Amino acid sequence: MLVVLRHLLSILLLPTMVAIVIPRWILLGFAATDTRWTGIISALPRTLGVLLMLAGVSLVAWCISLFARVGRGTLAPWDPTSKLVAVGPYRHTRNPMITGVVTTLVGEALLTGSRWVGLWALAVFTINHVYFVSIEEPGLEQRFGESYAEYKRAVPRWVPTKRRNGSEGR
Repeated sequence: MLVVLRHLLSILLLPTMVAIVIPRWILLGFAATDTRWTGIISALPRTLGVLLMLAGVSLVAWCISLFARVGRGTLAPWDPTSKLVAVGPYRHTRNPMITGVVTTLVGEALLTGSRWVGLWALAVFTINHVYFVSIEEPGLEQRFGESYAEYKRAVPRWVPTKRRNGSEGR
């Protein structure tokens, strides 16, 4: 029961706040100065937005599941994994959870036509990039040692690339 509460708390405080509560606040609070889609032309970006939101939420859920099952921890920095997670989407990029959150936000921006939610997505990415480079990655190297250093050399931070030297199957 305590494990479930730990995960629920981290999910409620992190991706839920970033991807649901704050965008809702932005949409309501900045409605007078924000943009919105109108007319038939809005069908394409709205449809793309829904698809991106579904993809983003699915990726976040998958990552949370891996943190619990493989990493034996949560997504929260105050309750981190005890084992390095390098499977599933973590084989292709070191930060798929943030990719999922930002994808969800971009989907929300497209669905609603909100430039402010789009700017929020950019801010979330930028804040996380700075955090990962300056705090998260050095902390992971300290906790996991050479296994994280090797992982860091093999897997790109944000954008998946085709691996060379026969490491495609890792």
